[in-house]
Amino acid sequence: MKTAIQVVLLVGIIILAYLLFESIQKPIRFNKEKDRREATTIQRLKDIRSAQIAFRAEYNRYTGDFDTLINFLKTDSFRVVKAIGSVPDSMIEVLGKARAERQALRDHLISRDTIKLSVKDSLFAANYYIDSLRYVPFTKGYKFKMAAGVLETGSKVQVRVFEVKVPYDILLAGMDRQLVINYKETREKITGYPGLRVGSLVEATNNAGNWE
Repeated sequence: MKTAIQVVLLVGIIILAYLLFESIQKPIRFNKEKDRREATTIQRLKDIRSAQIAFRAEYNRYTGDFDTLINFLKTDSFRVVKAIGSVPDSMIEVLGKARAERQALRDHLISRDTIKLSVKDSLFAANYYIDSLRYVPFTKGYKFKMAAGVLETGSKVQVRVFEVKVPYDILLAGMDRQLVINYKETREKITGYPGLRVGSLVEATNNAGNWE
């Protein structure tokens, strides 16, 4: 009888120790996986932001359509003015930089040549898979929600804006539900959105991400 009680107590101790260990490890595992997913997704959102800024530089607007944005990256080019030669320092001292450059052009001391650079090659590495830009990492083909528009500020200034976002319910799907809820509520109180977002359709945020 005494031996049986000891065995039961030992089993109980082991179970309690395991439960204590799990209570400590569960949030640690959650945070590690959460950080991994967030880091990759944030980089994807930064890439989308870079593409949107490049698109606006060419067309004076943002786009709310991924097909348009991806086609722009694949097929469009930047026009870059390449300088050949240099203006003599003595000429700059006498005429000033702007006038010296104009005179040097007339004297054929320098020349300017306009070249085109691929948008994709200018922004991303050669092996970057552009078609993946629309998809949220760690999900089964879920696409970011993207929109663009015009925002009127309090001083009646028209501002071009865009927004790209993904809720934590999607990004952290499959993880501990209660921990996701807790984290989502905390982030919403801090950033106003229960997920990751870059840009805004209701605020002139200068294309900032809500993680910044």
